[in-house]
Amino acid sequence: MHRPISQPITEPTQDPTGGSIDNTAHLYVLLPMFSVDNDRNPDHAIKCPAEARPDELCGARLGEALVKFFGFIPEAWKEKVNPAITPQCPDPGHHVPGTCTMHSSSVDLSTTLVALGKIPGPPKQPIFVPTPNHDHVVDDDFVTTGQIWWEVRPVLVMDKSDWPAADGSSGITSSEKMDEAETAQRAIEVGSNFFLFFSSQLSAHASH
Repeated sequence: MHRPISQPITEPTQDPTGGSIDNTAHLYVLLPMFSVDNDRNPDHAIKCPAEARPDELCGARLGEALVKFFGFIPEAWKEKVNPAITPQCPDPGHHVPGTCTMHSSSVDLSTTLVALGKIPGPPKQPIFVPTPNHDHVVDDDFVTTGQIWWEVRPVLVMDKSDWPAADGSSGITSSEKMDEAETAQRAIEVGSNFFLFFSSQLSAHASH
């Protein structure tokens, strides 16, 4: 069985239907690339999953690499996210970090690290890491829609003040607020080669 590889920044020209990607709905995946408490303990990084890739960075090795690249361990790859923020994935009732239904088990971080100037490019090989803790945002026009293909577009949230509050009272809770954060260079949006197929509807008690 083949494992899907989600690779940020590597963006095809067509979606799975063969149509132009310019017309594909966007599922924005917010990644908390900050550390609430400047955590530098490698042991706090997401542990290795039961079926990790042989070359996957996880556990203390992941923590050491993240401290080398960023100077701290981003909440995106913390085994236990700081309680000051609340991600949608993992679901609060799920014991595995980063986990949500239909998600890839790992992502290739190599192209992202090149784009951020953390390693020289082009990438010489994939750098697999566990799927990060994250949130989701969609464009207002697609809040309620039938089953369609969505392009997953990672958004690197660099400032804690932009992280969505659990009750939706602050932070990036819409694509408009996301655009504002990107314009202010507090967030970085990139494409990816990963697509999902699902419907969307507004919950009566939706917050974040």
